[in-house]
Parts: sequence; structure tokens; C-alpha cells
Amino acid sequence: MKKLINKPEDVVSEMLQGIAKAHPELNYTPELEVISRKEMGNQVGIVSGGGSGHEPAHAGYVGEGMLSAAVSGNVFASPSPDRVLKGIQLADTGKGVLLVIKNYSGDVMNFTMAQELAEMEGISVRSVVVKDDVAVPDSTFSTGRRGIAGTVFVHKCAGAKAASGADLDAVAEVAQKVIDNVRSMGMAMSPCVLPGVGKPGFTLDENEVEIGMGIHGEPGVNRTEMKPAKEIAQLLIDKIMDDYDYTNSEVAVMVNGLGGTPLMELYVLENDVCNYLEQRGVKIYRSYVGNFMTSIEMAGCSISLLKLDDELKELLDAPCNTPALKQ
Repeated sequence: MKKLINKPEDVVSEMLQGIAKAHPELNYTPELEVISRKEMGNQVGIVSGGGSGHEPAHAGYVGEGMLSAAVSGNVFASPSPDRVLKGIQLADTGKGVLLVIKNYSGDVMNFTMAQELAEMEGISVRSVVVKDDVAVPDSTFSTGRRGIAGTVFVHKCAGAKAASGADLDAVAEVAQKVIDNVRSMGMAMSPCVLPGVGKPGFTLDENEVEIGMGIHGEPGVNRTEMKPAKEIAQLLIDKIMDDYDYTNSEVAVMVNGLGGTPLMELYVLENDVCNYLEQRGVKIYRSYVGNFMTSIEMAGCSISLLKLDDELKELLDAPCNTPALKQ
């Protein structure tokens, strides 16, 4: 498997250096693998992160109106507590820091340890845990549901709330509101190859797809033959709405690519998703289509739905300026 890298062990640090060089408003902390805003603003700090390989998540969302800092682990591996602690320290302006954690056991453990260390230093820290994936109740990598692309909605809304001058409790409350109202479901059409491994982590037959596969290749609900985009859209949305009924609601939709799916196909899927949601009595307020949380070069997608109220609409519409999302 050909990859545009130098040494596999240097991929994360060299990637983050590249991000900082391309976006001079951001700062890279060597060895601790943190990307942070150079100008934090007088606001609550927001820190997220996790294993690398999901770009643009998470460093791509550092900037005005979203994250203050993002902490990277090795590929598909949680960042260590000392890395997370550095992210907290950089994000703290004296108004406290919110940690946005995806529900994987390593992330929860290491971010929690870092929170305890930061609190010992006198930094006020709150945390929320994202678990939007409706595919399976438990997985190899987590206790309970996995956190996937719906996390980006948490970054956006919490970041906008912090930028408005809200205090730490209010920012954490908004983040939890998003978590309570967002659900996601994904599928994979091909595996990915970790740098340095040289072979796929799993195999799928030529005409086979896995419904509900996680962003690290965790098992899904079932394997089936490839279907037209319209049927994939219906299958994923039905699964989401079996868990949370969005009927007669106004929603934000995210059609997310996993790294190897062309935008052409994602927009085909967007068309089918919108049409089917309309049939099911769901009103779309805003759509996001693209690669927001990937799995290296895996072909596949996920769909996320976020039920909106007036506050969340305002926060979604608020300006942001990050490498991966600008509005």
C-alpha cells in the first residue's frame, strides 16, 4: 500500500507541523502533539482530541468559534494524559476549560486523568462525553456507544457559545444538549491501512459492505451486498430514527465521508438523504457534506442528525474560522 509519508513513526508530528505551517494563526507544541490557537480570546477554552487518522478531526477544528486546542495521539490511539494536560494549560485563559471526549475507553481514561491533574493546578475543568453512534450498544473500543462524526456538531455549538462570552457551566450545558440530540450511523465499503502496517485491518468482499462499522474498523451491525445510494440512505436513517424519532423536528444533517469516498458520491447520498427525510416528516435546516471525521482512506460514510431549537440554530450559524470549517 503506497502512502505519501516519510517514516511511519513520524507521521503524526510531521502532519501537525504541516498544519501549523499552513495556518500561521495556529501553534504546534512538539512532542506533546498539540495544535492550539495563538490568540485564545477572553473566553472559556475548549479542548478535544483523540487518535490521529481521522483528519480533519481534531486539529482541523482549532480556531475562532470552535476549539481552543486539539490533542493528537498516535494513529487510532488515545493521547496520553500529559498531552491532554498541555492542551488544557494552553486553552485556559482563567475562565475554565471544557473537554469534549469521544466515548472510547482510552480517551475517557486519559482525558479524565488530565482533568484531575489540571484541577490540582487550580484550573476549572468540565467534561462531556460524545456517544452518537447508534450502530451498536457496546464495542471493542468503548464502554457504551462510540463517539463519531456528531462530535463536530459539539465542537461547533460549544465553540460558538464560548465565543459569545458564556461561562463554563453554560458552555458545558450547550455541549451536553447537542450530545443528547445528535445521532449517527455509518457504513464501510473498504478497509483502511495504518501507516507502517502495510495491510488492511479487515477485509470485505468485492461487492460487500459493512453497516455500522466504526471509525477504527470496529465491528458493525451486519455485512450485506452493496446497494444503491438511495437504499443506503434509507437503511442508515431508519437505524438512526429507530433510536431517536426526529419526525416533525428541524435538524442539521451531516453527510460525512470516511476518507476514500469521492465528493460526487457524498452529494448523491445527500440528495437521497434529504429526499428520504422529507418523506419521513423531518425538516432540514442546514446540511454539511464532506470529510469531517475520517478513517484514513476508508471508503464509506456516516450520517448524523442533530435536532435543533432556536439556540442551537443560532450557534450553528455563528461564524467560525478553522482549517476545516469556515463560515
